[in-house]
Amino acid sequence: MLNVLKSDSYPEKDTKKGVLREYVEAILIAVILALFIRTFVVQAFKIPSGSMEPTLLIGDHILVNKFIYGIRIPFVSEPIISIKQPKRGDIIVFKFPEDPNKDFIKRIIGLPGDLLMIKDKKIFINNRPFNDPYGMYSDPFIMPKSIRPRDNFGPMKIPPHSFFVMGDNRDHSYDSRFWGVVDFSAIRGKAFIIYWSWDKERFDVRWNRLGKILH
Repeated sequence: MLNVLKSDSYPEKDTKKGVLREYVEAILIAVILALFIRTFVVQAFKIPSGSMEPTLLIGDHILVNKFIYGIRIPFVSEPIISIKQPKRGDIIVFKFPEDPNKDFIKRIIGLPGDLLMIKDKKIFINNRPFNDPYGMYSDPFIMPKSIRPRDNFGPMKIPPHSFFVMGDNRDHSYDSRFWGVVDFSAIRGKAFIIYWSWDKERFDVRWNRLGKILH
């Protein structure tokens, strides 16, 4: 009498369940990994305005290093591991002080403890002229301080744990001159590279900007 071996595979119904479970597990792992990277490592942002021109253009897509200033856990303002302090000239993404639900991007100009003043568009830090290689001024008109603080500001002593930030497009940037300083706890990270750039007006990819390291 011929003996028939029993199959060591799952029945067809159980096989389908196993495949479905594998897909679900793979998706969950991918989601958790993506959330971890977005929260602690790197996050992508799109530039919506011209306040950082010519460094950043409308339609640039950038990556922001979220752990360079310290590793933080959600809902805790201070980093649990401190890696590096923000320095003058860093391009940072931060929660807008007037509306924390919005993210802004500017360049750090003043550090905690600095005495900062702007006189006729010229920046002075600790009573010395500031070497401003990234600032662009397109409007020759000097605006009086009594009208707006765009071209004449301060002097102001920057508080501890706070940073004075400005857009590189100095005549067309809504920044610390108008709404104050950025607290360290509001900084989300440092912008470091342009990974994609799209000119929607010309319907064209700016190939020469892809991979550009930000300074």
